Amino acid sequence: MEMPAPNTAVLSKKAKIVERLQSVLPKDAVIYDEAETRAYECDGLSAYRCPPLAAVLPSSTEEVSAVLKICHEEGVPVVPRGSGTSLAGGALPTADSIILGVARLNDVIETDYENRVIKVQTGRTNLSVTGAVEEEDFFYAPDPSSQLACAIAGNIAMNSGGAHCLKYGVTTNNLLGVTLVMMDGTITELGGAHLDAGGLDLLGLICGSEGQLGVVTEATLRILRKPEGARPVLMGFDDNEVAGACVADIIKAGVLPVAIEFMDRPCIEATEAFAGAGYPMCEALLIVEVEGSDAEIDEQLGLIMQIARKHNPVELRESKSAEESAKIWLGRKSAFGAMGQINDYMCLDGTIPVSSLPFVLKRISEMSKDYGLDVANVFHAGDGNMHPLILFDANKPGDLETCEALGADILRLCVEVGGCLTGEHGVGIEKRDLMVDQFAPDDLENQMAVKDVFDPTWLLNPSKVFPLASSESRRALAIAAE
Repeated sequence: MEMPAPNTAVLSKKAKIVERLQSVLPKDAVIYDEAETRAYECDGLSAYRCPPLAAVLPSSTEEVSAVLKICHEEGVPVVPRGSGTSLAGGALPTADSIILGVARLNDVIETDYENRVIKVQTGRTNLSVTGAVEEEDFFYAPDPSSQLACAIAGNIAMNSGGAHCLKYGVTTNNLLGVTLVMMDGTITELGGAHLDAGGLDLLGLICGSEGQLGVVTEATLRILRKPEGARPVLMGFDDNEVAGACVADIIKAGVLPVAIEFMDRPCIEATEAFAGAGYPMCEALLIVEVEGSDAEIDEQLGLIMQIARKHNPVELRESKSAEESAKIWLGRKSAFGAMGQINDYMCLDGTIPVSSLPFVLKRISEMSKDYGLDVANVFHAGDGNMHPLILFDANKPGDLETCEALGADILRLCVEVGGCLTGEHGVGIEKRDLMVDQFAPDDLENQMAVKDVFDPTWLLNPSKVFPLASSESRRALAIAAE
């Protein structure tokens, strides 16, 4: 079969854009060969793929500004990309877009231990921020499961959290300032190395904006002194709902663990085969960690274990050493990778009130049977940030569509009980058309009006966050108004 001839107009436009980008960047920082751009055709939501027009890897804020200015002048959409670990399709390109990767923006700019702040370029990985300050007994609190790979840029875009968010909060609670590059190339500073900035809280607007408003190239982050000590306790239960009720009772008692993590049987079995953490084979498992002095830890864990015993755990194991603690956390940190070894899966990210955990877990189990797809649960139970993993066969016709339908119903359930569509993964393409289930038309209109101000031509991270029809019509209006 004869292949259609390439569109000469498209090729001509691509050649012009590549030439202009090469005029402001080193040649190896502009990737346009079709085979090489395939490395950027998807992110962690790999069910959807689309090679970009090209990809660029700037090394400074000034280079980012130059790239955005060119793309603005040429009317080329830009998709900001951290490390590509987004599980919601937040960095999925469109065929006419440029991927702007921040991987080469990885320097530590300044460290101020006296005021407990660090300023970094946003291509730096999450874990390496702690690595830069740990010799002075400091750490950076947000700890997503992908922290070894994920970039600070993506953490800011999605307002990422992690296992220890119950005590320390998510990215927005640890972000003090940013250097932001607007779509027209304008460079601006928001916040800084102080507690609060005067005027409107534009920093709070940027954190969690999913690349819709600008590209963050530098970030000033809060760093904290390492606690005296930390100790987890492992709890096994013979029922998901009982484990959920135990979580609710711990929170109700006024205890503030640093983390409460939940795993169900499918996840336990997968992580045991993958990591050999020594978990009990039960229906549900909780990891509850507290920190402080030995006396504080003993007091808090004593109360937590007292609450747990009222729910008849099949196992209650308190860590007695650093090695035991590391092993308890090994399985949880390996959970997503372990599940990927045994099945294709889609990882959701809905947030619910903690008091609704037992009911929601029961409904997810019922929905799983109705749709004929297994669901594994692993999530940050302390703040109700759920991560159901829907298992499906990517090679079986119709399975992906069934998985998506089940996922949509689970996320609607989260909204129905007073929660929301996402906690830390963002909306991306995954949940954009579910936004109408959480927000009224006026609410969405106000959100899109904010994007109109920051990105009037709607060129930044196209087809994300807002319902697709709304995004496309807004962009068409912007083009027509030029």
